[in-house]
Amino acid sequence: MSSGSRSPDVCVVGAGPVGLTTALGLAMAGVGVTVLESAPDIAPSARALVHQGHTLEGFARLKVLDAMVRAGIPLRGRDFAVRRTGERIHHPLPDSRTDTAPAHNLILRQDVLSGILLEELLRFPDARVRFGCAVDAVRQNGATVRIDYTHEGTHGRLEARWAVGADGARSTVRNALGVDFEGFTWPERFVATDIRYDFAAHGYADANFLIDPDDGAIVVRIDSGNLWRVAWTEDASLPEETLPQRLEAFFARTLPGPRNAALVAYAPYRAHQRTAERFRVGRVLLAGDAAHVTNPTGGMGLTAGLHDAFPLGEALAAVLLGRCDEDVLDRYAHVSRTAFRTCFSPIATDLKRLVFDARDPARLAEALVPLRRLASDEELRRSRATALRSVMPVSLLDDDRSAGRRHGGEGRAPGTVRAPA
Repeated sequence: MSSGSRSPDVCVVGAGPVGLTTALGLAMAGVGVTVLESAPDIAPSARALVHQGHTLEGFARLKVLDAMVRAGIPLRGRDFAVRRTGERIHHPLPDSRTDTAPAHNLILRQDVLSGILLEELLRFPDARVRFGCAVDAVRQNGATVRIDYTHEGTHGRLEARWAVGADGARSTVRNALGVDFEGFTWPERFVATDIRYDFAAHGYADANFLIDPDDGAIVVRIDSGNLWRVAWTEDASLPEETLPQRLEAFFARTLPGPRNAALVAYAPYRAHQRTAERFRVGRVLLAGDAAHVTNPTGGMGLTAGLHDAFPLGEALAAVLLGRCDEDVLDRYAHVSRTAFRTCFSPIATDLKRLVFDARDPARLAEALVPLRRLASDEELRRSRATALRSVMPVSLLDDDRSAGRRHGGEGRAPGTVRAPA
């Protein structure tokens, strides 16, 4: 833990990847930032795994991409497999390299990413991270934000000029602001498991969507060995205490070869499609799961959160340094909320319904048509990736859409991308 007495320019609540990415963008610009995190340290959890090319461009700006590439492994393709017919639709990922991003998507555990971000953040003298600090209250006036917290039984208070709530779906910051979290909770329970099993020996790609209304699953490689994430859904009315027995039955039905998987970890949870009513309230901004949550199909949750963090850190720093008016923060709130509602959430929702809910054969056949088209057309796959990149830019300052705003124009609204990119 790093500590200090000087009031920071910005307090970021939450030391997950979104909070740390936002803080790093601020620190790199020379802005003083303090991160408060209720947990005692970075949680040792794989959780989100896949980082797409447009996300890696943002990390290149923050000078952490090389460390991420060393720690992760490339993701070169994904499959859509229909369990009941045996059809497998393979999507080789197009070479998406740019001047700053590598050719392929990257598989990297969330906790490893957080560790890389934390190490880089603490290189800056005006950046501090305080673990074990549970936020109790958030109040603001026209000039500052006051955050009360508890650390090891002792009450503390921090004042900053601005604050960012990146403290997860149950955000204390969002609740303190009185911001509604609109949307719904999926009726099923999701189950995420990490197992050791040689899926590659049975023809699995690095990422797989196994389509079945009873035994649908997401299977993603975690490391260069045989550790894989397998996520599936079950009836939420089933008792959690008997889940281990159901895990055994699920793997007995679904593993493609010998039933010799070694269970490393499992976690049951409920999934949601929700969006905060507002992403900015005065001097407080919301990002990541504090601003929006989605089901895990397609990995859109952390992707959307990081595409909050990249432009937010840069834009907030520009405001503090007098390089930009505050209206860029209203633009952040609008663009980010719109991108989630029109792109990231619909992609995750459509994929969830395809993988886990496709009971109607006619609707399934209709959904597979564009997937087959994508499999056979590399240029189409490339254009979809480019379209997704354009929805939420990593910068609101050098993007042509923000240029019009800074010079009195309205710019262009973000586009909509519904099909898997």
